[in-house]
Amino acid sequence: MPLFDHFRPPVSLRHDWQSFHSRWAIAVMDSLNRKLPERFLAEAQIHLGRKVEADVVEFDRDEEPAGVARGPGNGQPGGGTTDGGGVAVAVEPAVYAPPAPAMSMPVEFHDTVEVKVYDFQRDRRVVAVVELVSPSNKDRPDERETFALKSLGYLKSGIGLVVADIVTDMHFNLHDELVRVGRSDDRFQMPGSPATYVVAYRPVRRKDENLLDVWPHELTVGAALPTVPLALKGFGCVRLDLAATYAEACERSRIP
Repeated sequence: MPLFDHFRPPVSLRHDWQSFHSRWAIAVMDSLNRKLPERFLAEAQIHLGRKVEADVVEFDRDEEPAGVARGPGNGQPGGGTTDGGGVAVAVEPAVYAPPAPAMSMPVEFHDTVEVKVYDFQRDRRVVAVVELVSPSNKDRPDERETFALKSLGYLKSGIGLVVADIVTDMHFNLHDELVRVGRSDDRFQMPGSPATYVVAYRPVRRKDENLLDVWPHELTVGAALPTVPLALKGFGCVRLDLAATYAEACERSRIP
């Protein structure tokens, strides 16, 4: 199946890119789990949007949280309950109102659409990652640098990495950003800095030198996606058929 432009009409008018990226990540996960040895497991991890999820963050409320002790006899200092023998027993509330914070600083949480491969013979250690680039990973210099630093963090730990970028309306190349942030020579950048591409990375130690084996592929709307190696730390490489996973995601998303 040829690559579609998911960020311009006609596809963008009917299909949301966030839904498609999520579906593609699941297809990659399923494909890897069909071929990985039993000791490995691939899992999709998706977080889109710059707000913390409601179930893991507190909302600022004027009222006291439920369960906070409010007076004598409810667990506050000086109060208590009896245990039936007339002896007052202090009760520690499960939730309390903390003092005013010293400061409240702004923070942003970045988009993440990735598939991680875990090795259960080594305490569920991450051994490989597939990153699907989102628009917010590319739209500002600090976001691009953050993505590059995250990628370099994986690679520095010996984790194999594949970065797939089909975002057509943001003309930045995150491989080139990785080269810049990693202070490598410009000759390792992709010719022409294409906006859409796939790059596979394998960290290796060869002849007493730390190296990154790199497989770059420029992507073109209307052309098929490549098959690339996904390096598993300490194990070897498996084939990642991006064309097949992309076609599955398109079919299940009813594209076109």
